[in-house]
Amino acid sequence: MFSGGFLGLDNIGVFDRSRPLPTGGHLHQADATAWMGFFCARMLTIALELASENPAYADMASKFFEHYIEIADAMNSLGSMGLWDEQDGFYYDHLYHDGQSMPLRVRSMVGLIPLFTSVILSDAVLEKLPGFRQRTEWFIRHRADRISNITFLQKSVDSSGRSGGGVRLLAIPTRERMERMLRYLLDENEFLSPWGIRSLSRVHEDHPFVLEMDGEEHGIGYVPGDSDSGMFGGNSNWRGPVWFPLNYLLIESLERYGEFYGEDFRVECPVGSGVWMTLCEVAEELMRRQVSLFIPDESGERPCHGGDLRYRDDPAWKDLILFYEYFHGETGRGLGASHQTGWTALVAKLVQRLHREDDARHRRHH
Repeated sequence: MFSGGFLGLDNIGVFDRSRPLPTGGHLHQADATAWMGFFCARMLTIALELASENPAYADMASKFFEHYIEIADAMNSLGSMGLWDEQDGFYYDHLYHDGQSMPLRVRSMVGLIPLFTSVILSDAVLEKLPGFRQRTEWFIRHRADRISNITFLQKSVDSSGRSGGGVRLLAIPTRERMERMLRYLLDENEFLSPWGIRSLSRVHEDHPFVLEMDGEEHGIGYVPGDSDSGMFGGNSNWRGPVWFPLNYLLIESLERYGEFYGEDFRVECPVGSGVWMTLCEVAEELMRRQVSLFIPDESGERPCHGGDLRYRDDPAWKDLILFYEYFHGETGRGLGASHQTGWTALVAKLVQRLHREDDARHRRHH
């Protein structure tokens, strides 16, 4: 399915992934595989919702469930460990060349997309669909090898170890793998910026990835602002900047994990700060960082405007807020197209959700 054509995330890879590899061979891509898992997860959710009113959709739910398991198994287990790197605790693209498989150890958003694939299933819904439930039970009995390296319908439990909430979790990473990935995600020396999650880890600023093959070097380094390469026309950059669409999907995923694991599951955010948060609190922290791109500081400057004083001092400009395509991974300055309402306008949704959270918190304390 992804043997050619445009996959997205432009220059995030070592190679231009819309063209034949200069090294020969082929790639197994962590993001392409995870996107298909994400697609199956969303279609499964839709099918189950429809099946609650019309049982005829249960067969469709079973189809997407089985496809999800096959994709998850390939990602985690194909050729022993799939695209998971046990040494680093991260998902990487793999280059297949001359019969050898080689992980391309670039810590980028490519390896975080598997987090998007989580699905929460309600026991109440499953009880209404005996055929679908029997299919999941068949997998447990007969295909245990396919589900050993994923989170397969794990039940929610409380701090005492008792089952609670009546929900189950389906996800490509196991809990242990998810925790290892979060250590990178929430490290300010890696992915976590003041403005959200960077598209490429900051670690590659001092340690760029370099691949030498057939006498040629291919590499990638941290570039938090405008692109320094002509790949895809040079007018887009996924090697460090913050992009709203994937940050938003990540926030939604963390909320699903938070709903499932509850108050007892906490992670340090930022790493090394001594502050421990639930995953729902981490999601809220990421929302606040994203929204802060547009909030004026003490001098009246908004980070997204990159120090352009017209937006601070000129009455005709000061209330104009532009929806930039992506944002500098260090300063927050808006980059690329300045009218990218197709996804950066998601900030309005984040403002709305934060207001609701703050309002609910205020009511609880009064």
